[in-house]
Amino acid sequence: MTKLSYLHEPGVLQNLKARYELNEIYTYTGNILIAINPFQKLPHIYDSHMMQQYKGAPFGELSPHVFAVADVAYRAMINERKSNSILVSGESGAGKTETTKMLMRYLAFLGGRVATEGRTVEQQVLESNPVLEAFGNAKTVRNNNSSRFGKFVEIQFDKHGRISGAAIRTYLLERSRVCQVSDPERNYHCFYLLCAAPQEEVDKYKLGNPKSFHYLNQSRCYELVGVSDAQDYLATRRAMDIVGISDKEQEAIFRVVAAILHLGNICFTKGKEVDSSVPKDDQAKFHLKTTAELLMCDVNALEDALCKRVMVTPEEVIKRSLDPQSATISRDGLAKTLYSRLFDWLVDKINKSIGQDPNSKFLIGVLDIYGFESFKTNSFEQFCINFTNEKLQQHFNQHVFKMEQEEYTKEKINWSYIEFVDNQDVLDLIEKKPGGIVALLDEACMFPKSTHETFANKLYQTFKNHKRFIKPKLSRTDFTIAHYAGDVLYQSDQFLDKNKDYVVPEHQDLLSASKCSFVSGLFPPLPEETSKSSKFSSIGSRFKLQLQSLMDTLNSTEPHYIRCVKPNNQLKPAIFENVNIMQQLRCGGVLEAIRISMAGYPTRKPFFEFINRFGLLHPEALEGNYDEKVACQKILEKAGLQGYQIGLTKIFLRAGQMAELDTRRAEVLNTAAKTIQRRIRTHISRKRFLAIQKASINLQAICRGRLACKVYSNKREQAAALKIQKNIRRHQSRQAYKKLHVSALVLQTGMRAMAAHNELRFRKLNKAATLVQARWRCRRAATYYKKLKRGCIVTQTRWRGRVARRELRKLKMAARETGALKEAKDKLEKNVEELTWRLQLEKRLRTDLEEAKAQEVAKLQNTLQEMQKTIDETNELLEKERESAKKAIEEAPPVVQEKEVLVEDTKQIESLTEELETLKTSLESEKQRADSAEEKYNELKESSEETGKKLDETEKKLKQLQDTLRGLEEKLTNLESENKVLRQQAVSMTPNKFLSGRSRSILQRGSESGHLEPRVPIDLHSSSINHREPHEVEEKPQKSLNEKQQENQDLLIRCIAQHLGFAGNRPIAACIIYKCLLQWRSFEVERTSVFDRIIQTIGNAIETQDNNDVLAYWLSNASTLLLLLQCTLKASGAAGMTPQRRRSSSATLFGRMTQSFRGAPQGVSLALINGGVTAGVDTLRQVEAKYPALLFKQQLTAYVEKIYGMIRDNLKKEISPLLGLCIQAPRTSRASLVKGASRSVANTAGQQALIAHWQGIVKSLGNFLNTLKLNFVPPFLVRKVFTQIFSFINVQLFNSLLLRRECCSFSNGEYVKAGLAELEHWCYEATDEYAGLAWDELKHIRQAIGFLVIHQKSKKTLDEISHDLCPVLSIQQLYRISTMYWDDKYGTHSVSPDVIANMRVLMTEDSNNAVSNSFLLDDDSSIPFSVDDLSKSMEQIDIADIEPPPLIRENIGFSFLLPRSD
Repeated sequence: MTKLSYLHEPGVLQNLKARYELNEIYTYTGNILIAINPFQKLPHIYDSHMMQQYKGAPFGELSPHVFAVADVAYRAMINERKSNSILVSGESGAGKTETTKMLMRYLAFLGGRVATEGRTVEQQVLESNPVLEAFGNAKTVRNNNSSRFGKFVEIQFDKHGRISGAAIRTYLLERSRVCQVSDPERNYHCFYLLCAAPQEEVDKYKLGNPKSFHYLNQSRCYELVGVSDAQDYLATRRAMDIVGISDKEQEAIFRVVAAILHLGNICFTKGKEVDSSVPKDDQAKFHLKTTAELLMCDVNALEDALCKRVMVTPEEVIKRSLDPQSATISRDGLAKTLYSRLFDWLVDKINKSIGQDPNSKFLIGVLDIYGFESFKTNSFEQFCINFTNEKLQQHFNQHVFKMEQEEYTKEKINWSYIEFVDNQDVLDLIEKKPGGIVALLDEACMFPKSTHETFANKLYQTFKNHKRFIKPKLSRTDFTIAHYAGDVLYQSDQFLDKNKDYVVPEHQDLLSASKCSFVSGLFPPLPEETSKSSKFSSIGSRFKLQLQSLMDTLNSTEPHYIRCVKPNNQLKPAIFENVNIMQQLRCGGVLEAIRISMAGYPTRKPFFEFINRFGLLHPEALEGNYDEKVACQKILEKAGLQGYQIGLTKIFLRAGQMAELDTRRAEVLNTAAKTIQRRIRTHISRKRFLAIQKASINLQAICRGRLACKVYSNKREQAAALKIQKNIRRHQSRQAYKKLHVSALVLQTGMRAMAAHNELRFRKLNKAATLVQARWRCRRAATYYKKLKRGCIVTQTRWRGRVARRELRKLKMAARETGALKEAKDKLEKNVEELTWRLQLEKRLRTDLEEAKAQEVAKLQNTLQEMQKTIDETNELLEKERESAKKAIEEAPPVVQEKEVLVEDTKQIESLTEELETLKTSLESEKQRADSAEEKYNELKESSEETGKKLDETEKKLKQLQDTLRGLEEKLTNLESENKVLRQQAVSMTPNKFLSGRSRSILQRGSESGHLEPRVPIDLHSSSINHREPHEVEEKPQKSLNEKQQENQDLLIRCIAQHLGFAGNRPIAACIIYKCLLQWRSFEVERTSVFDRIIQTIGNAIETQDNNDVLAYWLSNASTLLLLLQCTLKASGAAGMTPQRRRSSSATLFGRMTQSFRGAPQGVSLALINGGVTAGVDTLRQVEAKYPALLFKQQLTAYVEKIYGMIRDNLKKEISPLLGLCIQAPRTSRASLVKGASRSVANTAGQQALIAHWQGIVKSLGNFLNTLKLNFVPPFLVRKVFTQIFSFINVQLFNSLLLRRECCSFSNGEYVKAGLAELEHWCYEATDEYAGLAWDELKHIRQAIGFLVIHQKSKKTLDEISHDLCPVLSIQQLYRISTMYWDDKYGTHSVSPDVIANMRVLMTEDSNNAVSNSFLLDDDSSIPFSVDDLSKSMEQIDIADIEPPPLIRENIGFSFLLPRSD
């Protein structure tokens, strides 16, 4: 900035604006750095490459930068062995904190050391920023994150220049903001962060919306745009962890913060006594109690400390009550003291965490302090801040003047006449003793009856003649001080309250006795001498001492200045407000520094630069061999300047002299430029003329040469044309001759060929005519023969086709109904024959094998016996030989006989020994053969046993197939009987009404072929009777009979529409319907409407699907009635008929009718059970059923299946919501599981809440079972319902487990396992009669949950998992569970990576199987039973003693329902 030619305010603003538009935010003013906040990220000027560029670079060589200032300070400390300081100042929002962070980064880069616990000192200081900002920053009018305290960071270095420690000092925390906030500002951030904490934290401290607290709702601003208090709360907690504040200390800190909020809501009102106060209402008492709980002190003691004061006199101790206003002041004083002590504790804790080096040699201090403040309302805080800036400004002015003085002394110029403006008079006004403002304020605070008005009057009297003190005309309490940056009007209303720095003894005693060690540590007990003395302590005096200590530190260091400037109040980039910036430059002392520079010689140039720039003003001085200093002297003399100074290396000019030299230099340069332009224009014109002349000569030469070339080329073309014409004419003549010659030859040849062709054509035509005549005559005779033959064949074919169609029609009628069963029976017969043949073959092989074994054993035994005999004979012979030898020895002479005997005995013994050896050898071989034969025998025996087992199994299968075949034959017989009935019914119908033409033709053809035998049965129940002869039936008796029957049917329908209940376990409605139908012989008539009305009644009753009682009642009645029909009905014409093979019922007319009536599966059996009736019950008898009865039975079967499905679906709907809650444990439940809660503790409230949803399912199942029992639903159907319900539970839980990762945890597995235990207990209590195999349907979820809760999964192999633990689960399902599993209780791992890899291999091998690729289960909603299964499972029913309901008991038409007297 000092290099500007015009060093004044407009020039300074223009220079700053031009650099700011180029994102050059840093500018030098001498050694002072001006930093303008860009309000945007500029990372390229702060990266490590930029720090490397500025490392060791001379000051001013590179562009202005904050790194350059830090580098100068560091190099000065290293080279001069002296501490340095960097003073960063500016108003709120100017970027002081960010500049401080950059300074810390660069200093850590220069003097970095090994990280402590993974973090450097610079990082630790930066990590403490969120904590200090949360408790020391607040929103003001000018800045959303304004620091309400000053900060001085000392970075300590060792003798090698490496960082060895650091410390943070804070100054003047704005305590009054805790209790008083003006709109639209906010209180300190920590209060809003705690109100936005997680809900459990808010509930713990009994907090709520910030609007509900007095200390926060004084301003309407509660939130900051773009800032999340909840996220900042979590960031502050993390920063506390990093700084080293334990969880217990953090909890105590926020308890104190919450206590301050509750303390502010304690309101007071007048008490019963005079000038006394008590809590205003219940709300105030609640906050009083909450404050006491948070501070862990007594409630009554807290109330006394707020509402009463203790006065100690020599005679007694007097307790004085306070009025409500004094109590409110006491409350606010306690809140401010508590918050101030908390902030000081945080700073001390951060300093202990960072660590200080007591042996440090040097330090670099970075001062981040508030700038000069002047608002509409200026109180005690602005007074202290501006006092600080006056101190710093004096230090700054002295430093700048000292730099000027050193510069002038170094250059040895005369500078004694330069004036220096000092602000010592303002400092004396503020801090001088005993007559300064601070001293007068302390004096006023010591007098109890002093007010701000008396204090203001004292100021007016003391400083009425002071030039820096001004008394406003329209106020009696305000005063104005003329600071260096401008006049500031102060309001003295709260000066006395804010200056008091003593703790009320009652507050001290209360909090020092707190049960919380943290709170009592904030208020340590005072020493006795301190408590006894009454020496007054004030904020102003203490701050003055802190400020003096700071100034001593700065005076002992070499200062460097950085002035931060806020370019606009909108806090947006690229906006430059001149007035605002000029005011900041004045407040920051920048213009004062410029003024000091301008008071002397603001422009200075080294000799060589001056000569280079202004030597052209006096060229003669440069031509001589003059010294640079002499040359500069001659130039200045030639220019005629006065008042300048010439130093040793520089020229010092007065303000404006540099501009005059630049003007003369511009005139000389202008004249020289004109001369150069004239000469250049002459040179360019001459050069252009010579070029044009040369170009014209060359153009003429080229044109003449071109014309000569054209004449020569024309002559050559004429000669070539003559030669070409001559050759072309010769060629054309020769070609014409050759063409004429060839044409003559061709013409001659063609004429000769034409004559020959004509002759040949005549001969061929003659021969062809003869051949055509012969062929035509032959063709005519053959055609007549073929027509005659074809006519005969067609006639024969049509006659045979007519006969064959008749036969085919007969065969189709038979084959259409018996083909499918014939094929099935043939197949079964083939299987039976094949199995029979295999059985006989196995028997034959077994017999032959046993015979061969017996023969082999007998042979071996014989051989063994022979060998034994041979051995015995040999032994006997050997004994005989020995005896004869002994006798011969005894009888023989001694010598001679002995020798002979020895010889003979030796030979015999040798021969016998050889025989014995051979016998032994043969014996061993025979034993080996016997052993081998025995082994073979054992093997054959084992194989025969296996063959026997297989044979037994084959016999069992054969028996099963025979039983199945027998059952199929019986069903075939029944089907044929039903088809016979249907066929008769179809024939008996009136053709015009019921049958189409095609059906009539089919029936007629069937009657012709003998398969359909039309019958005309008598129907007593039909309202329309077929045409009969007059002598068969009389009209009037029949009509009266039908009317009576219709009345009985109406009465029956009205009766069964009511809930008739049960007789024992027998449904009354079903028994009554059965008895009436049996009595009226409705099963044996061809037409009746009673069945349709019964079905319609049942359908109307079950329209409301939600009422399970009604559904269960009709399920019991329908199943019982179906059982009775199954035991009673048989198809007419079934007796004596031989089974014929026909198609299944679904292909017949009745099957199609049944299938169209209801969507039942085609596999529903139509077999009729002829047995199963109790011998003692004679009311059940076999009845030959007609078409309506058979149709009624099928409709009733459909309704049984429909009601069963409705009941099952209702239960599914009821438990489906609970299943969604049962698959995952609630948070509280999961926490209890993680902490080790056991399911065995079933009587605790937590355990009841844990399995509440499962108990809901068990309750639903129990209620449902009771409903079915009360309506006596057959246990077979109950078992089927619960089997499908448990299958549904298994599918839902298992699929949810595979689809949701949060469910595949250890604790969730324990939760589901506890719920499954509840279901198992329910199955045990329900007994197997009703639960059946329902528990087995949960096999998938049971095995999956068992896998989740086992320990040491990583030690399990794939074989153990897939075969022992989870044999039912597929590889895809095991892989899904293994990969999604996570242990939230013990932190163990899932299965080993090898097992996962093996699963992937198996999944890859099964990838072609579409079924195996799906890991989810499907729910089965089919009907899991048939009529035969139902009839076989139900017990036999005795309906003889059923009492009729009152509605029909007295009707004579229903007398047959009354039980017999015998």
